[in-house]
Amino acid sequence: MAMPKYITDIDKIKGIPKAEKEKLKKITEKYVFRVNDYYLSLIDWNDPNDPIRKLVIPNEGELAEYGRWDASDEDTNYVVAGCQHKYGTTALLIVSEVCGAYCRYCFRKRLFRNDVKEAMSDVNPGIEYISKTPEINNVLLTGGDSLILATKKLQQIIERLRSIEHVKIIRLGSKMPVFNPMRIYEDEHLLQVIRQYSTPEKRIYVMAHINHPREITPQARKGFKALHDAGAIVVNQTPVLKGINDDPNVLAELLDRLSWAGVTPYYFFINRPVAGNNDFVLTLEEAYNIVEKAKARTSGLGKRVRLSMSHTSGKIEILAIENGKAYLKYHQSRDNQYGKFMILDCPKHAAWFDDLPGHEEHWQKPTKQLETAVSANELIMEKELENALANNK
Repeated sequence: MAMPKYITDIDKIKGIPKAEKEKLKKITEKYVFRVNDYYLSLIDWNDPNDPIRKLVIPNEGELAEYGRWDASDEDTNYVVAGCQHKYGTTALLIVSEVCGAYCRYCFRKRLFRNDVKEAMSDVNPGIEYISKTPEINNVLLTGGDSLILATKKLQQIIERLRSIEHVKIIRLGSKMPVFNPMRIYEDEHLLQVIRQYSTPEKRIYVMAHINHPREITPQARKGFKALHDAGAIVVNQTPVLKGINDDPNVLAELLDRLSWAGVTPYYFFINRPVAGNNDFVLTLEEAYNIVEKAKARTSGLGKRVRLSMSHTSGKIEILAIENGKAYLKYHQSRDNQYGKFMILDCPKHAAWFDDLPGHEEHWQKPTKQLETAVSANELIMEKELENALANNK
């Protein structure tokens, strides 16, 4: 298999001037850096605002004080080590802490720290929990990236899940269809596993993360075709990101090119308020207007996408923002409030549900389901405080 070369040292990126590399080293000391030469080849190095560059090359805005490491309090979703169960029918197995490259906007960048251990190579506790919980009918393998796993390891997990009668859908969360499409179409073993376990009664879904139409290269389309031919269903989700895809024409092109390739547009997400993400933030009103203008330019197939916030309390769909009001609905709810409709004041600066006056009347902060689950927010805050005290001595 022709594997791209992975790069974790910013000094080895030829397109970045030396003076800029020195500035970026401070960022890579705090937030991990990883990319591959295939994805780097998509960057126009003559354009300082190139969206592909912004997706994976660090920016100085990452050091601005902003957000939390775990903006959706995922530590409260763990039921056993490595397994989250937030919504009734869906479980998450955190199977990897590595990706084909690291998106600078990543909402789980905490996983790439040495002091945070949420991904589990041992999935036995999670699979055992799923087997004993019949309401779970679909399982998402995520991380990190599920397709970064060796195919043999992935096969073992899929085989065990397929032995559980009530698990009907297996989802593979991955950006490999665009980070490294060769991982898919050149790995016959992977395609055989999908052929075997994605059946007319019980499908395997690939939850792709494609942020910009320029990521949909001939290689990516070849990967989509290989997945389709093997029997997988491919859908796409992306946050709407300032400086990357915050243009109605760009988003409309993304919706069209996904639909043309047989990839279902699934979610547009509001960027979570995660540490390091300051430069990517749009207000709710900005994101809503961009998405609506994009949808006006595409077919009904493109319009299937939903604009949502993955909040601590659930997935909150943005139905409309008009005349200073946000019209919202719980598309998923951890407290069984699916479908709950809300009308809240929407200040111009609001960029997240918690920025809306009166939001606290509609949800309660959850408690941990697993007492031993470590809060990345608390852990990292304690470490940063210790470091600050040590530096002041």
